[in-house]
Formats: sequence, C-alpha cells, structure tokens
Amino acid sequence: MTQTDPYFINFPSRIQGIQEKMAAQNIDFYLGSRLRTLSWVSDVFCPWRSFVVIPAQGMPALFSFVIDAARIADETWIDEDHVFGFAPMGGQDQIEQIADYINDLARGKKVRIGIESGMSNYLPEGNITQYEYEKYSAAIANCELVNAHTIIDSLAMIKDEGTINRFKEASRIVDIGHEAVYDALKDGGWKGMTETEIGGLAGYAMRKAGSEFEWSFTGGNEIASGYRTGYTGGACTPATRRELHLGDPLMVDIHSMYKLGLGDHSHNYFIGGATDRQRWHADNFLKIVTQTLATYRAGISPCDLAEKMMDLAEAGGFSDYMVPGFEHGIGMMGDEWRIGLNDGPFPYWTNPEHIYQENEVLICAMQYACPEEEIGFRYENPIVLHQDRCEALSKFRLSVDDID
Repeated sequence: MTQTDPYFINFPSRIQGIQEKMAAQNIDFYLGSRLRTLSWVSDVFCPWRSFVVIPAQGMPALFSFVIDAARIADETWIDEDHVFGFAPMGGQDQIEQIADYINDLARGKKVRIGIESGMSNYLPEGNITQYEYEKYSAAIANCELVNAHTIIDSLAMIKDEGTINRFKEASRIVDIGHEAVYDALKDGGWKGMTETEIGGLAGYAMRKAGSEFEWSFTGGNEIASGYRTGYTGGACTPATRRELHLGDPLMVDIHSMYKLGLGDHSHNYFIGGATDRQRWHADNFLKIVTQTLATYRAGISPCDLAEKMMDLAEAGGFSDYMVPGFEHGIGMMGDEWRIGLNDGPFPYWTNPEHIYQENEVLICAMQYACPEEEIGFRYENPIVLHQDRCEALSKFRLSVDDID
C-alpha cells in the first residue's frame, strides 16, 4: 500500500509514537495483548491469543498461535522475521518464546515492561491475565511490569485520514447490506422470513461488496423483531429463529469490516404498517436521533449531550423509553465501547466529562424501548467529529419504514 492509497496508514510512524511515549515513562519494552492494540499496531486481524513486543527502538515483533502465524505474516506490514508462531512444544509456548525474545534483547539489564491490564465489558478485550502476568514476571530476567495501555489509548484516540477512509468504506458496505434487506422484505418478501435469515442476507450482500467480517461479538448481525425490539435497556439482540409477523417492529443492526475499519448501522421497520401509537413512538425516536446528530461536535462531552437529549425526551413525554446514553467508542477491530482514556469516576468506563476532539470517531448509538408495548428502535452510525458538526458515515436513510 502506497501513500497515495486512500486507506494508507503510516504504521512505522505509529511505532515511533509509541516508542517516544515509552521513553518518557522509562519503559524498555511494550508487551501488548489487547485485540485493539494488535490491530492498531500490526494492521492484521488476530483472532487467536496474540502479543506484540515493541522494543525501545526498532521493529515490533508479533507472536500468535502457530496455526495462524503464516497468514498473519502474509498480511501484516511487519516483516516475516518479526512474526512468530507459538505452540505447546519445548521452549515454544507463548510465555517462553516471548520471554526468550525479550531476554535476548535486554542482555541481562533490568527492564521495565509496559503491559495492558484492566477490565472491560467487551469480552474479547485481551487484557493480560493473572496467569500470564505471573509467568512473564518469573520468566523475564530482572523485569518490572507496569500498566501502560494509556500509551496506545492516547495515540489511537484521534483518527488519521487512512483510518477514517476505512470507516467510510465499511459504512458504504453496510448501506449495501441494508438495501439488500429492504429489497428482500418488500412486497411481501418478509412472509416466513426469520431473524437469522435477515442477518444472513445482509451478511451475504456485504461480503459481496468486500466486507471481511460481520465483526460484532454480539452475534455478527443483530436482528430483533416483535417484542424483542423492546427489551428494557436492551442494546444487544443476536438474531434468533423467530419468524416475522404482521404488526411487528423490526430492528436491523448490521456490521461490516474493511481493512479493520468497522461499519455499524441500525435501521428500523414496521411489518405491515404501524398503528397510530406505534407511529408516535417512531416519531419520538426519529426526532431525538435527528437532534442528536445535529448536536454532536468537538468541544462537548457525553454528559453535555445526554442532558440536552434527555431534556428533549422529557419535554416530548418519552424519556422513560430512552436509554440515557448516546454513543459508544469505536476504533480499529477490537477497540469498542469505552471512549477516550481511563480517566473518569468509574474505572475503565467512559468519562462522562470527556471533551470530544476533532477527528475522534465514535458510534452515535441510541436505544428506545417500551417493553409493555413490545416495541423498540435502535440507531447506530459511526460519526467523525468536526469543530462545528459531526459527519455521519452511513448514508442510509433515517426513517422507520412500513413494509407491506
């Protein structure tokens, strides 16, 4: 990939930025284990337990399960001499292999090693485990392990042009998935269709358009119909084998991946049209989504925005149906949920006073749910923050469509 490629990212520059922050903290090696770090550093999807070792100077080394090492070496920008496969053989498991690698470079000197520890509500986060921590502490000579994930988090927060363009392409692909779902549902096509089938139709269309993965750990493409759209506080709906029925609300939340950039967009329907009450709920939802998108920009905080939007919902008589959050974090594959740094009142959750900056990317995310009426809607869309506005990356229409 050349610098003229719209998806180009200068990965050696990223490594240099990490090494500069390591030097400022007297860190000799950075031992990255989180999926987000592996994506941001190596430009390759690492689905198996993997690690990256970044020395104070020079090329990083990537370690993964031997069954995937050749594929990773083929796809990453890191040269093949710095990609290693570990296996359960003498001296070749991940602990011994990485410890030997660091010990060889350290040459007996005492070393300070940055690790990634903490907690997350995202299951595949990849923080170092207690077992790994204890074993690396014992196997690496004269070492001190210190938590250093903020190095990556701070550098990855503002997105460069290549990353933003990858998100734009992933969002274009998501829109193709939505068009395929709409075409399949309309004119009675919905009859006999299941949630899993809808998820598969979207996935096939997006794969044809170049998506590599329906990346979300929440079941790939999340499809909910009928009462399942209205779960209390619910924003996670893996597809089931439930068939669509006349009068159902339908929520279609689909995901694509393009060069580790992520597409994530939700669209909503009524099967067979809506009652006046259902349309009232839909109009409330559309009103608050529209106003949220008009409000997002650099310089505000999650708390600022939530207060304004919940005031709007209160004035409209639908605050009881809103989950009082309007975003979640996003980055290259594995970077999901928390926004910004770990500097808020609740450790490892988004700081509600985080001040958004230009070229942050997040998911504008809203959930409207009325369980007693078995109805709900979801909106998700990656947005790029600018000084005076936000840029929604999915261009699919904002509506709740009636399907005949």
